[in-house]
Amino acid sequence: MSSSPSSSAQAARENVAGRLRGLRRNAGLTVTELAARCDWHHAKTSRIENARTPPSPTDIRLWCRATDAAEEAADLIAASQQAETLYREWRRRVRTGLARLQESYVELYRSTALLRVYSPVLVPGLLQTEGYATALLSMNAQFLEVPDDGAEAAVARLERSRVIHEPGHRYVFVIEEAVLHYQLGDAEAMAAQLGHLLTAGALPAVSLGIIPASTSNRRLWPQETFDVHDDTLVSVELLTAEVNVTQPTEIVLYTKAFERLRGMAVYGADARALILRAIEALR
Repeated sequence: MSSSPSSSAQAARENVAGRLRGLRRNAGLTVTELAARCDWHHAKTSRIENARTPPSPTDIRLWCRATDAAEEAADLIAASQQAETLYREWRRRVRTGLARLQESYVELYRSTALLRVYSPVLVPGLLQTEGYATALLSMNAQFLEVPDDGAEAAVARLERSRVIHEPGHRYVFVIEEAVLHYQLGDAEAMAAQLGHLLTAGALPAVSLGIIPASTSNRRLWPQETFDVHDDTLVSVELLTAEVNVTQPTEIVLYTKAFERLRGMAVYGADARALILRAIEALR
């Protein structure tokens, strides 16, 4: 597995592009002729047909009108918009604020019966404390060069995390030991976060595994952060975007990866010992 954008998103874009190309060919039009009917440069037609440029709803309507297939427009617009939700740039998603972004995930978490989360560098969002979340989200705002509403976003994230106490859900978290030592906020905030992990890991619906840094003969190298929602969606966090994987074959691979990572983790008393060691290192 690599950290490049998922093929799910590209496959969805290529499907839309292929359908548009088919409409042009069925209408007996060349690339140049269709461009003339749509009043744009022929290079734009090529970019759309090769899935290099996503078509806007207006582009699709003009295309369908030019190929005498106006009835196809609504379905193609919906398919194109769905394709673009599979790969969503963080800078676009946070334009309305980080707090709004946190709130947007609530229904997804509530509709998930089994959530599996792997994180190599950060405490998973559902297990974060306010101080830790504030430091993280403010850092993200500064990096993305958007207004810093980190404190407000942290409150929204904690509100979202209440789902972990609602019945009907199970949570399996696997983190690398390094997560315990990457300090966000001051020492007091980090100590509070680590203490919260001791409490959260004991919740009946929660399984918290930690892969020790000393693990030898790893069965899988550290991966990008990803969440598996039941067996229907994998959400992958990249530096620039969130990738939503929906292709069953890819979901199977992510599930396989999660199980391998989970198998290397320690739990219970051994996990608590790693957390207590990290707390002691803060002093």
